[in-house]
Amino acid sequence: MRSMKFLLAAMAASLMLCAGAGAEPVKIRLAWVAPIANLGSLIMEKKDLLKHFGQSYVLETVRYQGTPTMITALANGELEIADLAYSTLPIAIQNAGLDDLRVIADEFQDGVGDYYSNEFYVLVDGPIQKVEDLKGKVVATNVAGSAVDVASRAMLRKHGLEDKRDYTVVEAPFPTMRAMLGEKKVDLIPAVRPFSLDRELKKIGRNLFTAKDAVGSTQFVSFQARKSFIDKNRAALIDLMEDMLRVQRWFIDPANQKEAAEIAGRVLKAPAERFGWIYTKQDYYRDPNMMPDLAALQRNVDLTRELGFVKSSIDIKQYSDLSLIEEAVKRPK
Repeated sequence: MRSMKFLLAAMAASLMLCAGAGAEPVKIRLAWVAPIANLGSLIMEKKDLLKHFGQSYVLETVRYQGTPTMITALANGELEIADLAYSTLPIAIQNAGLDDLRVIADEFQDGVGDYYSNEFYVLVDGPIQKVEDLKGKVVATNVAGSAVDVASRAMLRKHGLEDKRDYTVVEAPFPTMRAMLGEKKVDLIPAVRPFSLDRELKKIGRNLFTAKDAVGSTQFVSFQARKSFIDKNRAALIDLMEDMLRVQRWFIDPANQKEAAEIAGRVLKAPAERFGWIYTKQDYYRDPNMMPDLAALQRNVDLTRELGFVKSSIDIKQYSDLSLIEEAVKRPK
C-alpha cells in the first residue's frame, strides 16, 4: 500500500512538472515615452541579461507620446505595465476608475540631490527674462496632465499665472520642441533628457527654470500594474523585476559606461560620444533596487490635486504593492 501511495504521488508530481514545462510564458507589454530616459527603450538592448525571458514571460516594449495615453491602454487591456508619471497616476485611479492600479517599482526620480532635473527653455534673444514675462504667451507641453506639464503649471502659478487666463498651452511631441521654439511658435518648451542636450537647442535657447525649482524632488515616473494581473501572474512578474534590476544595475555600473553610450547612440542613431552622461549624475536618479520614494510620490500626487486634475487626493500606500520588487531584490545578483 505504501509503495502504491508513493508511486501515485510521484506520478502526480511528474504530471505537474510536465504541465508547468508546457505552460506558455506570460505576455507582458511594458510602456515607455522618452528614449534613453525610460528603461523600456533600452531593456531589449540587453536581452542577454533577461535570464527569464521566453521561459516565464515574454516582453514587448510599447512607446507612447505621453503617460496619459497609457491610461486608455491599461483600461482596454492593451498594456500590462505602465510607467505613469506622478501626475497621471491619480488621474488613472480617480478619473479613469482604475482603482486596482498598483505602484510596483521605481522608474526614475527628478531633482534628487545633485542629479539632473528637467529644464524649461526660452529663446536666448527673446523677450522672456523671467517667469512673469510669460503672461500672454504660448507654453508648450508634451501632453496636458503629464508630470512635465504639472511642473510647468506649478511654476507659473507660483508667479501668479494661470492657464487660459494668462497664457495658452499647446501640445507637441518632444522631438519637435526645439523647432517650435526656434520658429517662435511657442515661448516656453520643456527640455527633458536626451532632448535637453541638443546642441542646436543650446545655441538658440536658455534654461529659465527647472522642475526642481517648480516642485522640488519628485518620484517622476514609476511602474504600475493592475492588481488582477499581479495576482494572476505574480511569479512571472517577480522574474521580470529580477531581470529589470539586472539590466538597470548593468547600466548604472560605471564600468559599463562606454558600452552603455554605444547602446544609446544605436537607439537614437547618433554618435556614441554624445551619451557619456547617461546613468550618471547628469541623468535622472534611479534607485539601485528600483524602490520608489513613496513619500515624495504622495507629495507629488497632492500637487496634482491642487492644480485641479483630480478632485481629491489619494493615499499612495493604498495603491502600492512593493512585494514584487522586494522579492526580486532578495534574489542573487
